[in-house]
Amino acid sequence: MTVADLSTTDRYPTRGSDSALLERTDPTVWSGGPTGPATRDELAAHDTKGFHVQEGLLSPAEVQTYWQELERLTRDEEVRADERTIIERSSDEVRSIFEVHRISPLIGELTRDPRVLDRARQILGSDVYVHQSRINYMPGFRGTGFYWHSDFETWHAEDGMPDPRAVSISIALTDNFPFNGGLMIMPGAHRTFVSCAGETPEQNHKTSLKQQRVGVPSEEAITKLAYEHGIEQFTGPAGSALWFDSNCMHGSGNNITPYPRSNIFIVFNSAENSLVDPYAASAPRPNHIASRDFTPLQR
Repeated sequence: MTVADLSTTDRYPTRGSDSALLERTDPTVWSGGPTGPATRDELAAHDTKGFHVQEGLLSPAEVQTYWQELERLTRDEEVRADERTIIERSSDEVRSIFEVHRISPLIGELTRDPRVLDRARQILGSDVYVHQSRINYMPGFRGTGFYWHSDFETWHAEDGMPDPRAVSISIALTDNFPFNGGLMIMPGAHRTFVSCAGETPEQNHKTSLKQQRVGVPSEEAITKLAYEHGIEQFTGPAGSALWFDSNCMHGSGNNITPYPRSNIFIVFNSAENSLVDPYAASAPRPNHIASRDFTPLQR
């Protein structure tokens, strides 16, 4: 790895000939915004570790309602045939459904729920809009994981997100065990931007959403960050939620257990951080993957 040149306009250069570790120059919890439901301790943890857990976001009855909606969507043949639906390479099962807040009115309402929206505004210090939404469905026995990555690296390179002023929420609709492909995350690694080597192929999203090959950190970078920060795992009952910074280093293993692992995933981007031209791709990804409707969400 090399030390990158920070003299250029792009403070987070990536997809070049070599990889690099760059110090993050932006906050994680932004000031000057509205108040919200997150406590001082939760915000402190989010700032230090890059993430925090919101226990019991959804009641058991709400979990059941959203689970039934997930099941309805995965069985809907029109949804399955839609370009917004990603199918597992090996099993022909639904892996993800993107822009789900527009497909499902129920999930659309969730993005505006004060329990969710007000916390996103509080963390990012501004009005927000939905950059991306999806449901992730990891079935038992055949669910494949996601390799180590930073979402911001992709959103910066391929979508044109200027700064890591975005936050994601992963809402568990099934119990998350240590053994059914739960999300692993490196606490504190969000303060380091991993610049990845390799040019972005044309239409990269058509393959990267099934298996990412470009924008993946080197094993050397992953090893360094893991030994420096350690690895934690998001586990807990259905209805709990993980809020994590866009630059968190995270990934998940395959699910070879009988227990499925499914979640609703929503990315909130600051209205003051709207997308520009991609920094390391010839064209932006489709709107259903990276929205260019920057209208702030209202309750």
